[in-house]
Parts: sequence; C-alpha cells; structure tokens
Amino acid sequence: MNNLISNTNVDNFYNHLLKLLLESKSFIFNVAFINFSGVQLLLEVFSKLENKNIKGKILTSTYLNFTQIKALEKLKEFSNIELKIYDCNSTNIGFHSKSYIFEFDDFYEVMVGSSNITASAFKTNIEWNVKTTLKKDDEYLINILNEFNNLWKESFEADEDFLEKYSKFIENQKKEFLPTFLYKQNIKINIMQKNALEKLKILRQKNQTKALIIAATGSGKTYLSAFDVKDFKAKRVLFLVHRENILISAKQSFENIIENRSFGLFTGNKKEKSKDYIFSTIQTMSLYYKEFKKDEFDYIIIDESHHVTSPTYKKVIEYFQPKFLLGLTATSNRMDGNSIYEIFDENIACDIRLNDALEYDLITPFHYFGISDIKSIDYENVDLTKIDVLAKLLSVNKRVDYIIKQMNFYSFTGVKRKAIGFCVSKEHGTFMSEEFNKRGINSTFLSSEDSVINRVKYIEKLEDDNDVLEVIFTVDIFNEGVDIPSINTVLFLRPTNSPIVFIQQLGRGLRKSKNKEFLTVLDFIGNHKKAYLIALALAGNKAIDKDSLKLFLSNNFANFKNAHICMDEISKQRILEQIEKENFNSLKYLKEQYFEFKTLMNNKIPKLVDFLHFNDVINPIKFINESYSYIEFLAKVENKNELKELVLNEEFKKSIRFIENLLPIKRVYEFVILKYLLENDFCDENIAFRILNKYLNRVDKETIVHCFSFLNQDFLDKAQINRYLKLIDFDGKKVVKTDDFTKLLENKKYKEIFEDSLNYGIYLYEKEFGSVDFGKPFLKLYGKYNMLNIAKLCNFPKIHSSFRGSGFLKYENDFFLFINLEKEKFSKSEKYNNTFLSKEIFTYQSKPSHTQISQDGKKLCKNKDFGVKLHIFMRKFTQVDKKTQDFIYLGLANTVYYEGNKPISLHLKLEKSLNDELYFEFTKFV
Repeated sequence: MNNLISNTNVDNFYNHLLKLLLESKSFIFNVAFINFSGVQLLLEVFSKLENKNIKGKILTSTYLNFTQIKALEKLKEFSNIELKIYDCNSTNIGFHSKSYIFEFDDFYEVMVGSSNITASAFKTNIEWNVKTTLKKDDEYLINILNEFNNLWKESFEADEDFLEKYSKFIENQKKEFLPTFLYKQNIKINIMQKNALEKLKILRQKNQTKALIIAATGSGKTYLSAFDVKDFKAKRVLFLVHRENILISAKQSFENIIENRSFGLFTGNKKEKSKDYIFSTIQTMSLYYKEFKKDEFDYIIIDESHHVTSPTYKKVIEYFQPKFLLGLTATSNRMDGNSIYEIFDENIACDIRLNDALEYDLITPFHYFGISDIKSIDYENVDLTKIDVLAKLLSVNKRVDYIIKQMNFYSFTGVKRKAIGFCVSKEHGTFMSEEFNKRGINSTFLSSEDSVINRVKYIEKLEDDNDVLEVIFTVDIFNEGVDIPSINTVLFLRPTNSPIVFIQQLGRGLRKSKNKEFLTVLDFIGNHKKAYLIALALAGNKAIDKDSLKLFLSNNFANFKNAHICMDEISKQRILEQIEKENFNSLKYLKEQYFEFKTLMNNKIPKLVDFLHFNDVINPIKFINESYSYIEFLAKVENKNELKELVLNEEFKKSIRFIENLLPIKRVYEFVILKYLLENDFCDENIAFRILNKYLNRVDKETIVHCFSFLNQDFLDKAQINRYLKLIDFDGKKVVKTDDFTKLLENKKYKEIFEDSLNYGIYLYEKEFGSVDFGKPFLKLYGKYNMLNIAKLCNFPKIHSSFRGSGFLKYENDFFLFINLEKEKFSKSEKYNNTFLSKEIFTYQSKPSHTQISQDGKKLCKNKDFGVKLHIFMRKFTQVDKKTQDFIYLGLANTVYYEGNKPISLHLKLEKSLNDELYFEFTKFV
C-alpha cells in the first residue's frame, strides 16, 4: 500500500516521521542534507529512542556543502545512532537521495521522496514523499537495503578528524566568496508591503490624506514607507522617530530605494535642514519645528506612531500640514487610554498580526518547545498574582540546572547563544542571573530601573558575537518596543497568565537577522491552571472553536507555517484537559481575561477599539454577548459607581444594545451612517454614497435604501422593537435622528460610548472584508455568519427574524443550506447524515417534506437547470460552552447526485474545493 506524504496545512512529513520513529524497532535515514534546524526538532524523540536502545543509522553527504557541522556534532551525542558521511567533494558525485526506512516485527515502512532533514522540509516546503508498507522478503525492500549498504560501505565515519577537516573547508570556502551585491532595484516588495501600497493608493484616490500601518517588528514597515514616498513622488519628506538609534537605519532604507534626492539628519548634534528628506527625533523636532513652514513637507512619516497622542507629538503634528501623513507601529494601543486611530482619520492601510506575519514569511521562523517543569514546582495552591510567592517558588537551584540542561539539549542557531529570559520578578531575575554566572554562562539582569544607556550597553554586548554575554534576564521590559534582531533564544521562565504578554515576549526574537536561521523558544510549563492560555495565544484567530484548539494541540499545530510547535506529552495532556474543562464564555473566565488586558493598559479601563490589535486572543464581543453590551459588562465587573450609573438609563441601554447586538458587522452601511449622524442632523442617499465611498469599492443604491429601512426598524419583530430604542426615522428620502437619540447624544459620555462601538465595528469590518465588493448576497468565502446576517445581506424586505429556523432558507433564486456536522442526540437533526466524501463533495439531506417532484425539491436536485444558486453554510457544533456557533460560508455548490424522498439524499459538489484547514476541521473530531 502506497501513501503520498506531503506538507499540507493540516498534516506534514514531520508528524509521520515522529510516529514511525517512536513505533519502529530500528531505523535508517539516507539523506542528502542535514541542517541543525531539522535535528533540533528530532532531539526529543532521539533521546527517547536512546533510552529504549532503538538503533539507527544515518547517512548524509557533503553535497553542495549544505550539511551543517553543528547538526552532525549534535547527532554524534546519541549513543544509539551510527553516523556516516558520503563525501561528494572527494568522489565528485552528487548525492541527492532522501529515504527513511523503519523496521517493525514483520514488515518495513519505507518513505522515499524529496525531504531532507531540515525544518522547512519537515513542514513548509513543497515536498512529496511516498510511504510504502513492505514485507521483509519483498524484492523492492531488498534492493533498497542493498543499495543503502553499498553506500554505507563507501562512506566515511563522522569522526572528529572528518568533522574538523570538513569544518575548515567550509570556513575557507566562505571566505573566498565576495559579499552579495545589493542593488537598489533588487529589494523585493513583500506581500504585506504590496497589499498596503495598494490600499494607500486607493485611499489617496478617495481624497484621504492620512493612514496607519500596523505590522510586526521586522516585517518591513520602513521600506514600505519608502516605497510609498517614491510612488507619491514626494519632494520634501519628514521621517519622525521616537528613538535616535533608529534614524540611521531608516535613512539608509530610503537611500536604498530612492534616487535623485538628498538625505539628512535633524538631531541634537546634526541639523541638515536643507536636505530634501529629513530624518529627525521627535525630541529635537518639538524644539525647532517652527523653523520650518507649515507646508514644508508634502509627506510626513511617524515611526512608532502609538506615541502620537502624547503632548510632544501632538504639537508637532498639529503644526505641520503635509499632503499625506503615514503612521508606522507594531501595536495600535496607547497606555494612556487615548486612541491613535482618530489621528489617522481611521484609515488602517495594513494590520498584520503574528499568524499573518508567519504566513507571509515576514518574520523569523520559530521552534517552540513546551517542556514540563520539574516536579517540585507545584502551582496547585499558588495564587499566580502573588509575585513574591511565585518568585520564591521558582528560585531554586534544581530548576536552574534543569533549565540549563534543556538549553544545552535544544541548543541554538548561530555561533553564539543570544537569549532573553522572562522572569516573574526582580528577585527571580537577579537569582537566575547570579546562578547562571556561577555555572559559567555569562548573564545579566535588566529591569525598568536600569537606565536606557545601561540597557543599550548590555543589548550591544549580547548582539556582539565576540562578547561573552549570552543571556539577559528581565521582568518588565522587552515586552514591546525593544529591538534586538539577533536574539536566537527566548526562555519563558514563569507561568503564562496572559496570551497577549506571551505573544509580545515571543515577538522579541522574531525579527529577521543575518545568520539567524530560526528562533528557539523554550517554555517551562508547570501544572498551573492557566497553561491552556499558551494554546490560545498560539492559535489566535485560526481556532474556530474549542475543538479546534484540541485538534491543533494533538496535531502539533501542523497548520502553522514557518513555526514548529512541540509540547511534551505531559504538558499536552494537561492543556487538553484544561481546555475541555474551561468554559470560555463563563463570566469568571471573561472577567479574568478583561482584568489581564486592563493590567496591560496600565489599569485604565479599555475602550472596545483598544482590543482591536489583540482581537485574535481576547475578543470583547464575548463580553457583549455575556452582558448585552460592553458598558453593561464593565458595570458588572468594575466596582465603579459612575459605570453603574450610566446603565441606569433604560433608553441608553436599549440604544447601545441595538448597536452592539449587530457586532461583528457583515455590512458596513449601518455603522458608517450612524457614525455620521453622531455629528450631523440627517443623511440622504447622496451623503450616504459619499461617506460609504471611503470604505467600499462600489456603493449600492438598493442597499442604502435597505439600510435606511433597517435603521428605521422596518425589519424588526415586536419583541425586538420592545427590546431596542429607535434611533432613526426614515421618511423615504432621508434618515434623521429621533428625539430620544438626539437627547442621549447631548450626554458626552454616552456619545463617546456610541462612537467607540461604531468605530470598533467599522475597524473590524475593514480588517475582515477590506473594500471588496462580494456582490449580492454579500458573502465572503469562509466568513462566519448566522441566519439573520443572511437576511440583511440579501436585502430581505420582510421581518428578518422570519429568515431562520430550519436548515433550508430561500430568497428569489438563492437557496441557503445551513448544515450541522455533529448531531445532537434525540434531536430532529440526529438522523441526517452530512459528511464529506472529498474536499469537493459532501452528502446532504433535504427537509423532511421535500420530494423530487415538489417545487423546492426539483430546484435542489437540478439546481443548475433552474438557475438556482446553492449557498453552503456549515458548522461542526450547534453550541460550544452553551454559546450558539456561527456557520462558515463554503461558497456555492451544485447537485451531482440525488435519490429518495422525504428527505432527498443528495451529493453536492462545491465550486471551490474546501481548503486544507477546514477539511481537517470538518472531518476530524477530538
């Protein structure tokens, strides 16, 4: 039996390799290249095999000199592995075979294909490998073993003499090559930059003069700004930074892209104000900005623009009048509670988060190892918020030895270890530094109490390959805003109780750097009750539901590109159990999430928009679902009278509930019009066209009218009308605010809350849908929807609550099929069997009343003949943690087979094959 093993988004060669290694009685690897990136991922399993005395032979080569000395040296540490090298340099014969052979009691499993022992070959490269099961007397197997034995005899043992000579050869060969010549035009635009440049161009076509770029450190924001300045044909440019050490590199980036312009610095020591493009610190510019004309610069860029709400920045920004203002930041959040979106006219040209950055290969790949902590570290009865107790628990010599042992075991990429260790407190960090130094690992501890000069000094020492410093321990800095590109190791030495902090700390090592192939992340996971937050942080928005999290964990997060996430079985089992027990919709859980986030906001009560950049891991819509509105959630969990007083007003409550019940919005019309009416008396079709044009490539007149009717509550049933306050009156031509809504807006606090909710909805919409026109019904492939959403997106002209109930709905020539894969016992749907036969074809059973000769039945069976579009919506579970789940839109399908009556059994074929991730989700259950 033969099976093709490739790297898909839901499985990979690495998973198969691990399984076969752990189950076989001996193994043989015959591969052209071995890199340390691949060896590191096999260290744990090799260690297990060594303990069980499972023997292995590994044959590799010097072909193209790709095999790394460090990888060979690491393999030689295992007593159960024989290692040989086929020397292509001496034979002048290429060696390109890739085969993996596993012996079992009565048979062999053989994988032959394209995968070498490298991290990318294990998971991300396009690789084809064929796995074959063979009896021990099979002729094919005998030929393979004979071929291997012949090569084995001709190869050299990887002894010290060979490794020393091969190492010297590689070093000499490197010295003979000239450095790579980098010409300006050869700098390639990455996918983030390409998409952002297109969005910036569209914004300017719509007469917008400001925009914001939110993207991970190292993803190319500075080069993006240079590309856009070039496209803009700017004559004079001001590039403002928060810290002087960024200026030189920013200037060099522009010089690499733009010709025929002069570039200068404007700092405390140097004031080249006559240059075309000036690179300045905000500190200097805030003292001298009046020496320039207000319209001096036609393009201004603000780096680290999350600082723009500070008084220093505000006076400079308010003085200058550029034709275009661009903000660059890795985080949109301000710790002073102010929003930066408004300063950039709420134009978000780009918002790239961790999963996006990994997907697009914008940051360094990382290898995450979740390692069980030593048994004596018991968090069972420890309050994780009591830092002094936690620090005492973690500051033990036995744990230091264990951490160093794991660091040495997993090693690192590059010539020198450059590590950041995140600790629980100053006492813990100081202890770790002292104990590491005692054991010969040069370390230091830095905190916010250290001066900037002192921090910079030690960062430079860490980055210097020739300096002895290997580890910086820290507690309250380096979460964000500190750039140490060459970091190759991150140590999580405290229990994770915030997914956001986890992502921020992980991000410190993700900037790409020369000679850094990947980042090694060692997370010492104890038995604390929030270990599952690690899975939440890593999964982000990829997880559809709780079952998704469990699938990701069980499958070693195979759906992550450019990241290898490995947890030992103890940690994995502990986290799986916690995910199963935890109710992610309970008030207790939501309160914990809220207060963790509030702590990150310097204990200022966050607005809804503050959650935007972290929406993947903390979704405030869950707060709204729990309490009907965000302000009511705040009044419930915060012990503040002013919040409780706000929700005493029943008309305000009914108003904010109406708005926030629509989140997350699937149509932007209502929110844009309501936001306009916060400051204006009325809105007609012409105004609606104008204000919606900023957000959409095409504005639809019919949808504007439908939106006006929706806001007029024409499509609400009696219960909904009683539940919500009417905000708008529609006279057939224009909408105007009701007296009740006008009166509420006179209250400044109420108005701020309305505005925050509307902004949040609009920003979320832009992130998911952009300005694309998906036609009518306005449905995006793989978007999440409920039945009421569909009524609105069809411009359904009747009461929308009637557009739900069964799994079959229709409007004109559009049929909407809502399918539950998991059936509840004893429910009507239990007898329906809906399953995937392939990525394109799935089974579906109609309503019990449908026959092949009924009107709807005929249209289902022969949908193409009748011009009927079958829209497919699917979900795994009706409810998770007592919360009704949305459906995922799979696009259009056509009937390819049908039989029977009441119900009709059909086979439907999707017009676009299901992607790997969803196919895996819909066919696997934990």
